[in-house]
Amino acid sequence: MLNLTVMTGRLANDPELRYTPNETPVTNFSIAVRRDYAKKGEEAATDFFDVAAFRYTAEFIYNYFKKGSMIQIFGHFENRKWTDKHDQNRVSIELVAEKAYFGEGKRKEAESGDSLPFDGNADRGSAFLPLPGELPDFDPFR
Repeated sequence: MLNLTVMTGRLANDPELRYTPNETPVTNFSIAVRRDYAKKGEEAATDFFDVAAFRYTAEFIYNYFKKGSMIQIFGHFENRKWTDKHDQNRVSIELVAEKAYFGEGKRKEAESGDSLPFDGNADRGSAFLPLPGELPDFDPFR
């Protein structure tokens, strides 16, 4: 059996970083993915997917992406079951991001000689492509 998903979309909200009781970083956010097709005379529909990322992948997404940033995600879908406060059984399906990559080019300010993606005072602005060897391996099981 195979459960492999590759998506490219834009963050629909800013990622929030939290920690599990075992101190594992986790972030949740949604991505908007525009369909490749549309009915004649209409605009293509957009689908929204809930995403969860753990460990280094969660920290990477939190540090370099914000609402509107383009992201490429490699991962798999999981069902999550729980009982709500009204004792109703609930199910949600979310994309678990195993790897995440920048989906757009560098900001113009970075092309003017600034070798760091962001300075300590900048907000978590648009993501941009790293140079080879700048980022560590994206091992989701670290």
